[in-house]
Amino acid sequence: MAKFAIRLLTLAIYAMALAAVPMVNTAKAAGGDSPSPATDSTKDKKKKNDKSSSIDDPKFIEGYRTAYATIYDRNDYASAIEQLKALGQDDRADVANLIGYSYRKLGDYKVSQIWYERALRADPSHVRTWQYYGLWQLEQGNRDQAQYHLSRIGQICGTDCAEYRSLASALEKPTGTGLVY
Repeated sequence: MAKFAIRLLTLAIYAMALAAVPMVNTAKAAGGDSPSPATDSTKDKKKKNDKSSSIDDPKFIEGYRTAYATIYDRNDYASAIEQLKALGQDDRADVANLIGYSYRKLGDYKVSQIWYERALRADPSHVRTWQYYGLWQLEQGNRDQAQYHLSRIGQICGTDCAEYRSLASALEKPTGTGLVY
């Protein structure tokens, strides 16, 4: 009987602790050439792994911006993947998302999917990943899944953010147009 009471008390304390945790959902629209600050779980991993690169590290930021330019200015996706992996921060949502985007642009959809999902594990509110992964879904013919991604973006940043408008616009195009986003 005493063991049961202890278990019940432990469960009650755990439930109260969960209820006390604020349910804050911060929107992070990582749309620029600078990575967004890491979530708390990434910071904890950083402390455990003691990596020297971080969002505050000028060398990391410079490398990220170089890879960003390699993708969006030169469309050299293979080089960008190498540059991003060399940063040693591929568990960061911004980095994993750009790796996924690059693989998608190279036509490697299976590997791209892995990276998008990795980015969302790192930061479930990473708006740009929801957008890019939604476009990936459209390219695969998964309109229902793309619609789900659009709804997630709407929950995170509303319907006025660029990521929402971009995916909504892509969803308005007829199925089978063969467009790659």
